[in-house]
Amino acid sequence: MKIRELQTFFHLDVTGILNKDTMEEMKKPRCGVSDIGEYSVFRGRPKWNKNDIKYSIENYTPDMKRSDVDIILQRALKLWSDVTPLRFTRSSSSQADIKISFSSRDHGDGHPFDGPTGILAHAFSPSSGLGGDTHFDLDERWTKDSRDFNLFLVAGHEFGHALGLDHSNDRKALMFPTYLYVNTNGYKLPADDVRGIQSIYGPPTSAPVPKPPITPRPPKCNPKLSIDAATKLKGDTLFFKDISYVRKNSRTSKVVTGFIKSTWPTVPSSIDAAFEFSQGYALLFKGSKYWAISGNSVLRGFPRSISDFNIPQNVRKIDAAVRISAKRKILFFVGNRYWSYDECRRQMDPGYPRLIAGDFKGFRSKVDAVFHNDGLLYVSSGSVLYEYWYFQCYDERRRQMDPGYPRLIAGDFKGFRSKVDAIFHNDALLYVYDERRWQMDCGYPRLIAGDFKDFRNKVDAVFHNDALLYVSSESVLYEFWYFQ
Repeated sequence: MKIRELQTFFHLDVTGILNKDTMEEMKKPRCGVSDIGEYSVFRGRPKWNKNDIKYSIENYTPDMKRSDVDIILQRALKLWSDVTPLRFTRSSSSQADIKISFSSRDHGDGHPFDGPTGILAHAFSPSSGLGGDTHFDLDERWTKDSRDFNLFLVAGHEFGHALGLDHSNDRKALMFPTYLYVNTNGYKLPADDVRGIQSIYGPPTSAPVPKPPITPRPPKCNPKLSIDAATKLKGDTLFFKDISYVRKNSRTSKVVTGFIKSTWPTVPSSIDAAFEFSQGYALLFKGSKYWAISGNSVLRGFPRSISDFNIPQNVRKIDAAVRISAKRKILFFVGNRYWSYDECRRQMDPGYPRLIAGDFKGFRSKVDAVFHNDGLLYVSSGSVLYEYWYFQCYDERRRQMDPGYPRLIAGDFKGFRSKVDAIFHNDALLYVYDERRWQMDCGYPRLIAGDFKDFRNKVDAVFHNDALLYVSSESVLYEFWYFQ
């Protein structure tokens, strides 16, 4: 019976047999909402009981510029407002009726995506809670032209669901369930879709009057707000809390919110700690494991165990962590103590753990998060943020000047013979001059087989890409996550 209904819906020969034509129709990229017939509304005729609909964009696809996504989603909503009394205004997530997001696989709404092709997106009919929310499969490649999947066409279709329309069996209708690219220049809603949406909301009451764009006021900060972790990433600042994160752009100060699972599907919520490991990469910690992220991707080979940092076996989770790049030190905070990890020697510094209260004067609470910015350490505990000046030689175990100093300026800074009036900081140069002894890192040379597991051959060549080391030996290429 179901096969006959499917064949009738798609205008196929009704045989009741799962034949080749039926199988090919079922395999086409499509919407995740079940099929009905001609234009139709959802059971119970759900609708928004107002004409002013607010929407929010929770996160973005990495395939397109954010500005392009913003414009395309606005155009897709305009398809429906042009033929109804409805008006759409972008707002904050907390005020939105329709929340738009990009997710992959199981993303918490009971309707998991299936990876590339197949189900492209789905949306929920008007109601409270998930009602109106529109989800796009992050595993698809989204475009603004005929390549792969055109975001405008799929978004226009899904917004029809978010407004109360079900699928149509009119192949020319936007609400037809399978994806078919058409030229989007000057695109208008087909007649079947217009009849469907106007059966719910009616035609436009009058010619639309242009209004100046309304910039929603950001919600006031909760004075009791606390965070789970914070880190820099490509110059931006990321704050994590429960299932969400907030990203503040370093250049424009624009703030974007998103869901951890939607952006990094394999990373759990409520992470314990985070820090930027190198430019463009950050490490996120949860329990006894950690993940490496870059942009909206999780690096291959993760999660890994926190034992990589020589953290004692009795430590099952860390409360916070921060990396001091200039000194190549990582501070791990656990309970009332903290450790200092030396990246050169790949082990904890002697004399640690130390009491947090002993070195961070005035701090008597539990550390929730720590991040480093412009030579200052910011330590978060509940809704209180503490600020500490982090002296660059502070992590040296003797808490005194390095041995061998003072040295002659002219000896280390070749060609300089004058009086020093001022110094400015540049990461590339400071990184070189920070190596006090002008020699190889401590603890080297080391055995290749000891650090590069399972490698027993002669090294012919090595190159570095996306935090991975590729080691060539004869005709074999080995891949290693380069922790340093």
